[in-house]
Amino acid sequence: MPEHATLATLILAPGSDAGLAFLVTTVFIAIIFDFTNGFHDTANAVATSISTRVLSPWLAISMAAILNFLGAFMSTQVAKTIGTDVAQRTALTSVAVMAALLAAITWNLLTWYYGLPSSSSHALIGGIIGAAVVASPRHFGALKGGGILTIVLSLVLSPIIGLIAAYVIGIGLIWLFRQFSPHHVTIVSRWLQRLSAAFVAFSHGSNDAQKTMGVITAAVLAYQGAPIGARFHVPFWVIILSATAMGLGTSFGGWRIIRTMGIRVVRLRPIDGFAAESSAAAIIFAASHMGLPVSTTHVIAGSVMGVGARQRLSAVRWGIAGDMVVAWIMTGPITALLAAGLCALFLWAGL
Repeated sequence: MPEHATLATLILAPGSDAGLAFLVTTVFIAIIFDFTNGFHDTANAVATSISTRVLSPWLAISMAAILNFLGAFMSTQVAKTIGTDVAQRTALTSVAVMAALLAAITWNLLTWYYGLPSSSSHALIGGIIGAAVVASPRHFGALKGGGILTIVLSLVLSPIIGLIAAYVIGIGLIWLFRQFSPHHVTIVSRWLQRLSAAFVAFSHGSNDAQKTMGVITAAVLAYQGAPIGARFHVPFWVIILSATAMGLGTSFGGWRIIRTMGIRVVRLRPIDGFAAESSAAAIIFAASHMGLPVSTTHVIAGSVMGVGARQRLSAVRWGIAGDMVVAWIMTGPITALLAAGLCALFLWAGL
């Protein structure tokens, strides 16, 4: 893709009538997905801060929206992983990308309605896999097993690492503040949690917005007929669109999921919120640096369970946590099947 490709130059490209219309529609659907990702995953950054009353709801959401936007500019390594490591580029047609996005949006809205903090990452990657299988003449041969395995491992292991890290950090903080009075611990930890909430919001933008960048860039490459070996470069206009949609979505807030993450799973104190947020943010930020897409929802939820288990095992409402895990397990297969069905329908309709 040309280094300075803009949306205007794509529109003016010769012989692009129907393909361009479909591409623009695909980009629009991708922005809707990014927007739903933002309000669906608002809870990742703000739920613990709101539940511990360190930040007011509107201040927390405003901060998260701004930092989600800024975090999207950190790198494009995750976007490249999404666009190149899940399926062969020839399978990521505009039709396949649109089917994957519509499946992910449907699942995001459904889980948001029921207040389940499911993973937008699982939804999108599952959708890409299902659509690519249908869109390619090679079917399952179009999938990149090694890349998918790496992504699945990062998605599965990151919340476990978050749980363990938050548990250990929680114990370390108790030891560190053992000589402080409860009043002073609360004052210090409230300030620490404000910083950790900001770090979570920034790291969330650095990982999640890039997933939309990846699928938009894949659709643009397909439209342009770029050769297989062409460099996967994310244009600046794609970064701007994705960052803006993520920030706007976050600003609307996902109140149902905030209640689940911040209150229903476990009751938190400011020091617990700091332990959960700092461990989750560090994991998400490191994953973004390595180009690994992780579920920010899973990582922060695992971290919240870790600090809850540090208090005592009974402090975690494991029934609600179990419902969340079931939703996580179901997400990939359901969106893969839904995307496959949509892709088959689009191809049958001659798109």
